[in-house]
Amino acid sequence: MINGSCLCGAIQYEVSGKVGDIVHCHCGTCRKAHGSAFSSVAAVLDSDFTLLSKGSLKSYESSADKFRFFCSDCGSQIYAKRRDTAHIILRLGSLDSDIVSQEKEHIWVSQKANWYTTNSELPEKSTFE
Repeated sequence: MINGSCLCGAIQYEVSGKVGDIVHCHCGTCRKAHGSAFSSVAAVLDSDFTLLSKGSLKSYESSADKFRFFCSDCGSQIYAKRRDTAHIILRLGSLDSDIVSQEKEHIWVSQKANWYTTNSELPEKSTFE
C-alpha cells in the first residue's frame, strides 16, 4: 500500500495499485498552484485511490473540466481530476511512501520558468547547507 497526506495531516489517502510514470509539468498553472518551478505528477486509477481522511479538502476548477484538490488548511496540493476520466493526477509531493515509478518526461517546457534548467549539472545535496 502507498500512503500520502497533506502537510498538516488532515487529508490522508492510500493507493492500492500502480502509480503511473512520472511527468514533470512546467505549465504556468502548475507553477502558480505549487509555488515551484514545476509539478511532479503521475496517474492513478480512480479505483486504486482512496481518501482515508478528507479533512478540509477543497477543489478549484483551474481550467475547463480540470479540478485541483487541496487542503484548505495547509494549502497542500493532493491531486487533480479531469471530467470523464478514469484516473486522478496524483501530486507526488504529497506522498509519504516511496514508489517505483519512473520519470517519463517534462511537459509544457514552453512555459518553463526562465530561472530553472531541466538538464542542470548542479550538485545534489542531501540537506540545505
